[in-house]
Amino acid sequence: MTDQIDNWQKLARYDTNMQGELHANLLRNNGITVSLQPLSVMPGMNSGIVLWVQDTELAQAQRILNSIDTEGATASDEMFDESADVTLNATLNPAKANDNGGTL
Repeated sequence: MTDQIDNWQKLARYDTNMQGELHANLLRNNGITVSLQPLSVMPGMNSGIVLWVQDTELAQAQRILNSIDTEGATASDEMFDESADVTLNATLNPAKANDNGGTL
C-alpha cells in the first residue's frame, strides 16, 4: 500500500482563482484528481491558486493544459461582442428595436 499523501506534484499556478478552478474542472472532467491550494488565507480573496495532481497523472495533466488554445478570440467571444452591441443599441435607440418587430 502506498502513501499517496506524499505523491502530489505542483502542476500550475494561476493569478486568479477563477482561471485555476476552470482548469481544475477541465482536468477533473478528463478523470484526473486535482487538489486546489488557494494562495490567500482569507476566504474570498482573489490572490491566485495552485493546482496539485498525483505524480502518476502529472504528464497527462500537463498534456491537457498544454492543449488549451489561449490565442485569439473564440467564436463565443465574437458572439458575445455582437449581442452586447445589439443590446446597447436597443437601449440607446428603443425605437429601432420596435421597428424590428420588437425583437433585438
